[in-house]
Amino acid sequence: MLRLLYQFPSWMQRLYRGVTWRRRDTGVAASGQKTVYLTFDDGSIPEVTPAILDVLAKYGVKATFFVVGDNIRKYPHVYARVVEEGHRVGNHTYHHVKGTKCSLVEYLQEVDACEEAISSQKHPTAQACGEPAQSAVRLFRPPYGKMTFDQKRAVLERGYEIVLWDVLTHDYNCNYSPEKMLCIVQRYTRDGSIINFHDSIKSGERTITVLPQVIEWLQQQGYRIATL
Repeated sequence: MLRLLYQFPSWMQRLYRGVTWRRRDTGVAASGQKTVYLTFDDGSIPEVTPAILDVLAKYGVKATFFVVGDNIRKYPHVYARVVEEGHRVGNHTYHHVKGTKCSLVEYLQEVDACEEAISSQKHPTAQACGEPAQSAVRLFRPPYGKMTFDQKRAVLERGYEIVLWDVLTHDYNCNYSPEKMLCIVQRYTRDGSIINFHDSIKSGERTITVLPQVIEWLQQQGYRIATL
């Protein structure tokens, strides 16, 4: 049962059909190279996101940030740096709402408002950032990983790829030390893993501390770190 805290088994993932938990690039896998995806939820905020960006820049790593629309409004300069440095962004609703507490209409309004905030910033092309061309499909991650089946269906119909995760670090939990978070990554990461972090006040210090250790370990294990 402990494993459920960190990595959901395939039978449970099948209950959420149409949702991405893990991504395997068959072309890259055929070459023998393993790939993982670092993702960050709840930003972008000045207290945490810039420090994470500094770490990623130091190691030459690109990540995917699932951003809250209201944070883009409040801190446009922080969000602009995420975009300018070539990271991928995804929709995390405008006010970080829990789907099970919202009607379908309210939830879609939150998704649309966040998308409008994301679109308000000019995105550099992938080629300008030195990255491979990215899919035109928009990314969405439900806050708390929770949404109703009607909400899921409606978001998919809007053309989003709904992305959850394969490895949950629990960086938001004050009972989890950076050392324990690193052990989770080391034990459960596999080819195609989507690793979940947060750039939030609650998780900030632990995430910033462990992130260099995670990147170094992944690189030592031969993983390519990519954007979704």
